[in-house]
Amino acid sequence: MPNNRMYFWTLIIKIIFLSLTTVGILGNFSVFHYYLVCYGHCKLKTVDLIHVHLMASNTLIILSKGVPNTMVYFGLKHILNDIQCRLLLYIERIGLSVSIGSTCLLSVFQAITISQKETCCKDQKFKDAKYIGCSISLLWVLYILIHFIFFLNSLIKRSSNNVTGKQDFGHCSIAGRDGINESLYAALVVCPEICFSLLMVWSSGSMIVILYRHKQRVQHIHSTHGSSRISPESRATQNILALVSTFLAFYTVSAILQGCVALLSNPSWWLVNINHITSMCFPCFGSFILINHYSMVSRLSLVWMRNINSLILK
Repeated sequence: MPNNRMYFWTLIIKIIFLSLTTVGILGNFSVFHYYLVCYGHCKLKTVDLIHVHLMASNTLIILSKGVPNTMVYFGLKHILNDIQCRLLLYIERIGLSVSIGSTCLLSVFQAITISQKETCCKDQKFKDAKYIGCSISLLWVLYILIHFIFFLNSLIKRSSNNVTGKQDFGHCSIAGRDGINESLYAALVVCPEICFSLLMVWSSGSMIVILYRHKQRVQHIHSTHGSSRISPESRATQNILALVSTFLAFYTVSAILQGCVALLSNPSWWLVNINHITSMCFPCFGSFILINHYSMVSRLSLVWMRNINSLILK
């Protein structure tokens, strides 16, 4: 009976992880396709530029973590050697770091944008927007270099006696980091991620306060005109708040679970699998918040129908 129950739950985990990976790939590529179809060679808006890079980093996480873990759940274990394993981990960490940085940048930029609209500082908006592209590029370059240092250092020290333990990812395993590497990783990666998270909380709180004040200010106008339509700025802010809140919720839970897995010498099967699933939730579901925001399904359907009709007419 216990074996049958374990088989049942293993099957459920397989289905969940396969569904997450498939849905995540389809969702993120749908967002990319939307921007290619609807914008073409036109210049992207500042927020859309951040969205594209956020989806790109989420796609890296899904391909470097979701796909290998799905393969593990279906029986393909330890299929990568040490260098391949470290390279995959390198790509995953870049994706995660850029995802955190991009989400923070999106939240702070939107908070500044709506605060400027409230104070009517329109001249500053263009100046702020100019530096977003540079900030995103800096995020990519900085984290590629930082994680590359750890990647090279781990290859150099993999035969050292100072490393402790072994990290088993299912699809591959590598030797654990030494004490110096752990300290450097905490200083260069973990601390900035905590700062980004605090910035997101602050900017989200600011947006909520601004939206509340705006709603109170225009409530009498809506009642006078008999209209309850939400302004485009408010709708965009609400969707960004939903995106940031979703990220913070899953990131916090995933960080707590990851800490428990790291601290326990023999973590339970349930803890490990729930940690894997939670860490994949935002990369997989984040794109659907954007799809809802832009009504991409209806627009893409119109584009596909137009393409089909043009082919039929030819």
